[in-house]
Amino acid sequence: MRLTAIVLTLNEQHHIAECVKSLQWADEVLVFDSYSADDTVAIAQHYPVRVLYRRFDDYAQQRNAALEAVGHTDWVFFVDADERATPELAAEIRAVIQANPGPVGYYVPRHNYIFGRLTLGAGYYPDYQMRLLQHGRARYERPVEEIARLDGPTGHLQNVLIHYNYDSVAQFHVKQRARAALEVQALRQKGINPKLYHLLSMPLRHFWWRFVTLRGLRDGPHGLRLCGLLSYYYGFLPYWQLGRAARS
Repeated sequence: MRLTAIVLTLNEQHHIAECVKSLQWADEVLVFDSYSADDTVAIAQHYPVRVLYRRFDDYAQQRNAALEAVGHTDWVFFVDADERATPELAAEIRAVIQANPGPVGYYVPRHNYIFGRLTLGAGYYPDYQMRLLQHGRARYERPVEEIARLDGPTGHLQNVLIHYNYDSVAQFHVKQRARAALEVQALRQKGINPKLYHLLSMPLRHFWWRFVTLRGLRDGPHGLRLCGLLSYYYGFLPYWQLGRAARS
């Protein structure tokens, strides 16, 4: 069974070397770049990788384009540039794809490091991601928080993918502002017409979900701050921006 690891990149020069090094057990590593303005591609090409380019529109379409461009392979393993595959995960992946027939896609758990801390609450563990796909059996939907639709059964892996999510609060703000813009697009496509009370109810609802239901409280002050930031970017800001656009 041939396996291709796909890394989606945009200005990831600080992460790409360690990422592709952790994937050298794959039969092929494809760097699917969105025309990075830094040295991402030059650094990646120090390793045995193939590079393809596509302008970014949204996460679902970027993954779908990568699936279409990959060529002949039996399985695809999606990895972000700020993630690292461990030897234990590599061995488990090799075992499950050789054991086919079985699931056509596997959810992979992640250990998320946020502001330098392993974060186990607020929905960040086990944080299962559909990343291991039988080629030709899946397609991604939704521009934000994309989901994979598979035409067969799914399974769950045991070994984790390491995710260096946000190194600093400043980096968190930059990335979340970009994702909030995509969230506005998704709300607009759903025909959401925000009301004034949404500016209070939606962030409170999101904070409760993250801090209490998903046990962000287990991470102490770090979890409190993180849940507050997430409630702003996913509960308040998209509704505020959508409402402002509707009034203008």
